[in-house]
Amino acid sequence: MSSDLDADLDTVIRSTLDDRELAYESKEPGKFFVTLPGTKKLQTNCWVVVGRHAVVVEAFVCRRPDEAHEEVYRFLLRRNAKLYGVHYTIDTQGDIYLVGRVAPHAVTPEELDRVLGQVVEAADGDFNTLLEIGFANAIRREWDWRVSRGESLANLKAFQHLVSES
Repeated sequence: MSSDLDADLDTVIRSTLDDRELAYESKEPGKFFVTLPGTKKLQTNCWVVVGRHAVVVEAFVCRRPDEAHEEVYRFLLRRNAKLYGVHYTIDTQGDIYLVGRVAPHAVTPEELDRVLGQVVEAADGDFNTLLEIGFANAIRREWDWRVSRGESLANLKAFQHLVSES
């Protein structure tokens, strides 16, 4: 970090994360690895990094879908139209992320809270849908394997309709 503005941004981000009682690590000024809690996706790991021209927010959502790629990407593109401050993207391997940029002068506790809230709402809210579309066969195989071994199905209950339909 090279300027007073960067130091001010670091302070705003740190105090906002502390005030919201969010778990994070910051091993160097201007870089925060934040763990956002969820319910469907139990946690979303998110980078908040003070860059030269923007504060960048980046969160991993899920790995590359096994199947129905076109349908998954169509869902993501449509969903982008409804998101605030972040958008879905994929990396070179096809893994799915949420990314956003906030102008340095716009970084306030309220704006950071709103953007991080959008990350949680999207990553957590869309998680099961992404799994249903892009991993339906893997879910069915996992269900069958657990049934055959008498294993718990508790964390697969949200996907029972996929098994019932097949």
